[in-house]
Amino acid sequence: MNRINGAKCLLLAITFLSCIPLSAGDHRSVLWRGDSIAVSDAGGGGEHVLVSPSGEFSCGFYKVATNAYTFAVWFTSSADATVAWTANRDAPVNGVGSRAELRKDGSLVLQDYDGRVVWSTNTTGTTADRVNLLDTGNLVVSDAGGDTLWQSFDWPTDTLLAGQPVTRYRQLVSASARGLPYSGYYKFYFDSSNILNLMYDGPEISSNYWPSPFNKWWENNRTAFNSSRLGSFDTRGVFTASDDLQFNASDAGDGRVLRRLTLDYDGNLRLYSLDAGGTWRVTWLAVQRTCYVHGLCGSNGICSYRDNNVPTCSCPVGYVPNDAGDWSKGCRRSQEVRCGGDDVDFVAMPHADFWGFDVNYTAGATFEDCRRLCVSDCNCKAFGYRPGTGRCYPKIALWNGRVSVKPDQTIYLKVSRTVTNKMNNNQSSYFLQFDGHVCSIDERVATVSSSYLHGKSNSINFIYFYCFLAVVFVMEAIFVLFGYIFVFRADSAAATGRVHDVEGYSLVVSHFRRFTYDELSHATRGFRDEIAKGATGSVYKGVLDDGRCVAVKLLGEITQGDEVFRSELSVIGRINHMNLVRIWGFCSEHPHRLLVSEYVENGSLDKALFDGDGDGDVLAWRWRYKIAVGVAKALAYLHHECLEWIVHRDVKPENILLDTDFEPKVTDFGLVKLLARDATATGTHLSRVQGTRGYIAPECWTVGRPVTGKADVYSFGVVLLELLRGQRVCDWAAGDLQQLASWIKERLKRDGDDDDGGEVSAWVEEEVMDTRLRGDFSHVQAVAMLELAVSCVDGEPNRRPSMNAVAQKLISLHEHDRAASLRFA
Repeated sequence: MNRINGAKCLLLAITFLSCIPLSAGDHRSVLWRGDSIAVSDAGGGGEHVLVSPSGEFSCGFYKVATNAYTFAVWFTSSADATVAWTANRDAPVNGVGSRAELRKDGSLVLQDYDGRVVWSTNTTGTTADRVNLLDTGNLVVSDAGGDTLWQSFDWPTDTLLAGQPVTRYRQLVSASARGLPYSGYYKFYFDSSNILNLMYDGPEISSNYWPSPFNKWWENNRTAFNSSRLGSFDTRGVFTASDDLQFNASDAGDGRVLRRLTLDYDGNLRLYSLDAGGTWRVTWLAVQRTCYVHGLCGSNGICSYRDNNVPTCSCPVGYVPNDAGDWSKGCRRSQEVRCGGDDVDFVAMPHADFWGFDVNYTAGATFEDCRRLCVSDCNCKAFGYRPGTGRCYPKIALWNGRVSVKPDQTIYLKVSRTVTNKMNNNQSSYFLQFDGHVCSIDERVATVSSSYLHGKSNSINFIYFYCFLAVVFVMEAIFVLFGYIFVFRADSAAATGRVHDVEGYSLVVSHFRRFTYDELSHATRGFRDEIAKGATGSVYKGVLDDGRCVAVKLLGEITQGDEVFRSELSVIGRINHMNLVRIWGFCSEHPHRLLVSEYVENGSLDKALFDGDGDGDVLAWRWRYKIAVGVAKALAYLHHECLEWIVHRDVKPENILLDTDFEPKVTDFGLVKLLARDATATGTHLSRVQGTRGYIAPECWTVGRPVTGKADVYSFGVVLLELLRGQRVCDWAAGDLQQLASWIKERLKRDGDDDDGGEVSAWVEEEVMDTRLRGDFSHVQAVAMLELAVSCVDGEPNRRPSMNAVAQKLISLHEHDRAASLRFA
């Protein structure tokens, strides 16, 4: 009896133990030789999914569509089970009968339902013993001794994991669309110059777009002298590569965070971090403005920003989408253009560009010459023209289209005259196709009447003339009426058409126009979203009817009449520089005076420079230097290149805005001309001190003393010191800037005889530089910038350099530091 009971207990124990894996649903961590995983078990039995020891990664069959699966590795804890690697991304297998097996010949193979092998490793004939999924997310085929025979880290798809390299022979290839595994057209790879690039490699064209294709490799802070071609990021979120590319995740330092570097289907390279809730956060991205990605909207397509700055594809006038569900296929003409005939017409697209494919570039052409050049070339689809410079860009293909990238350039699209006739019949608006929706655009902004481009407005005059002859014998009243209509329409055409420059060719009027107060009140939702406030008025964010984000400034203390105000604004509206905020229009309805300008995304410099602390985001040195150069160029333009000489009078961090690429844009220039003046005969002296305490030059405090551009030089010197220090100069200098400047001069002079500059550099780092930089800055640039800043804040205006000299000095510092880096390398 006891033996029987003992046997029963042993049988029950064996049965219980054998049932533990099945009842508990334990995942396998190893796939042994001869074992397999069936696709029909995906998501059903846990024993048919490989899981890393930590449980952070899973490997098995991943459903990509109805009855379509890939063999993949994914993040277990992410909310959407984000895929990190795929074996058969371009050949999904059937949902019934397919399996992954480690065969006895040592190869890991993926079989479709009919037994056909669609993918395999190169381990046939080896002693492969097992397949493991490691905690790094690396799927490894190894032998009994643990030696790696094959690993997924050597065959990346669109994602790199921590420790996984991108190499000379291994590149990232994007997916074709959101949620689809198929290979797309974008690549992250090392080119023949050993430089990591992002490239659009489509069926028709291929072109690099990151880093900037306009720059040489050294201008992009890269080096071509290292042929090892290796790049990866570590568990702390720091990416380094052999070409000197380096970037950090915004949450860098925490090695416990799961991260992935993914080349997304839209062509942008992004570094993601997984939060506790299973959601991915972007902690770094390569291209700040997605519309700069090449090929995004296909041939003839245009990328622009609409609601919430979301990039959107559209077709220009005269074009329709090839496939409204796939914008990578671009647009096609709705009506062909007969070459060389009277059917050719042009439609203007202000603030737009199609990058590349320029043919017969001409540096000094008139508008009409440029137009004729495109008309005579049957392959020319459009031409770009930059007023003032005479640069002509005939284009034989329309790729990489984007809006609001070159404020001083307009694209003139070659279309059939039928298209422009339809537009003329609908004077209120024309339509663009936006991702399956329709968006109405004001014709005055985006088109130019064909009569201005062809010079054939006389045909309209003859119509009126014949009408006049027909009615002049009927009654004098009809004659007067037609005369009035003729004058009214002529004035309207002139208002929406063109202006002539001194050389005789026509320039197209841009976005600058007069708004009503009700329009701006509606755009700003009743002036609710205040983004800045200063001495000249408050600034509100708004959205115009055409989708553009704008900044609306309510001006105070304006005493001029409407005509004087508009005259002053006409000067400001013509100012155009990449480092100056673009003015788009104004409102003058008593008592309201408002300016409408472009909206700059990253806010003002004071927030980026002074608000950070040691534990938060600190404005990096490269951005500080870039800001210094950009502001110097802007002020030099105002002082020396504008048609009318302009002194800013209020240069300070609050008036320096930063876009998404940290390119500085100076705002509030020219406002001193709009503020109240005294009643002196000459009108050249302001009735009170203009500017902000701490940035005002000493001579500005003296009544009657002439104020020149050297006042801006002084203010810029203060900004330079603040860029170096990361602190308000008024706090650093305890209210006595001249004493601080004298002390710096003395130290620079005393320590300047050191042969290698080490003593000066060390003193500057310890007593001047922002400690939050932790020594991560160019010592050559920092010392020279400090010398330049001290010369700018000299108490005597005549001893200060001009803004031209300041800008040239900063540019030379950049070249000097670049040359030093190359010598070191």
